[in-house]
Amino acid sequence: MRPLTSRRVLWICAVLCAVLLLAVVIALRMGAYSIAVGDIVMTLVNGALGRRERIPSEFWLVVFGLRLPRIALGILVGAALSTAGAGFQALLRNPLADPYVLGVSSGAALGAILSLIAAPHTPGAIQATAFAGALATIAAVYFLGRRGGQIDSATLLLAGIVTASFLSAVIMFLMTTLSGRDLRGMAFWLMGDLASPPAVDLRWLYFLLIVGVGSMYTTASDLNLILTGEQEARHLGVNVSRVKLVVYVAASVLTGLAVSVSGAIGYVGLLVPHLMRMIFGSDYRLLIPASAIGGAILIVIADTLARTVVAPTELPVGAMTALAGAPVFIYLMRRRVR
Repeated sequence: MRPLTSRRVLWICAVLCAVLLLAVVIALRMGAYSIAVGDIVMTLVNGALGRRERIPSEFWLVVFGLRLPRIALGILVGAALSTAGAGFQALLRNPLADPYVLGVSSGAALGAILSLIAAPHTPGAIQATAFAGALATIAAVYFLGRRGGQIDSATLLLAGIVTASFLSAVIMFLMTTLSGRDLRGMAFWLMGDLASPPAVDLRWLYFLLIVGVGSMYTTASDLNLILTGEQEARHLGVNVSRVKLVVYVAASVLTGLAVSVSGAIGYVGLLVPHLMRMIFGSDYRLLIPASAIGGAILIVIADTLARTVVAPTELPVGAMTALAGAPVFIYLMRRRVR
């Protein structure tokens, strides 16, 4: 394995960004109203230069009104879930850990259901209460998972599993009180949905994404040492407790951010870090940005398939990631065992 340098990290990330750009162009082209690649490029260039009068109205509506906001949301969600998955796998030292293992998605879902019951017609209520529910779950699991005043990985995992089970039971009870229309909408949301744009400006959501990913990246070198053993890392001067706290908060906030705007999209945070680790190695200085970009690529492709495979009917994007993710993960796991 070649030594990891800053230049190599930038080069690999540039290649992954090129793949993401290709996936975005394909996503913009495909749909009920197909647009040629040349027209897509022309529309994007004129839109970026502020020359809207040169863009046909139907191209503007389809590209900037419908598809591009959805793609931007998918990139946000995919990057957040994949980075959170990489963080939780390091924090819990468990390769099967994913962003939902500590019950954050259950807390977000509970908040969303409570908003449907209390304020069913308030714009942005679902996203706001879902994020609040995720934050409350983060705090509860953190205090339950502490032992001796510090985060203990095993205790944290058990606390997350118990909390998730309890919240899931509350969710099942509350869903019986929803009307048929709200129940169908909530079930669709729980499977992962990018069709409904969030009420919050995407720029604020991307700001939270950058802060979360950036915070986790500051611990990348320390995570590499912790994975070799916490005691050895302490001897090398790593503040293990601080690193665990930063990773836990950053990964949990990223998960809450993603779930609050898209529902629970499975396998992204589990599969993508595994795939990036197999291709590029386990150095977190590369794994964190590679996972973020890889997750964005996966969600863009999955959402494109979800809205085109059985068009005009749309499938939940979470159903597509589960259908593709489960067999791929089994294959990767079997290959690794051999």
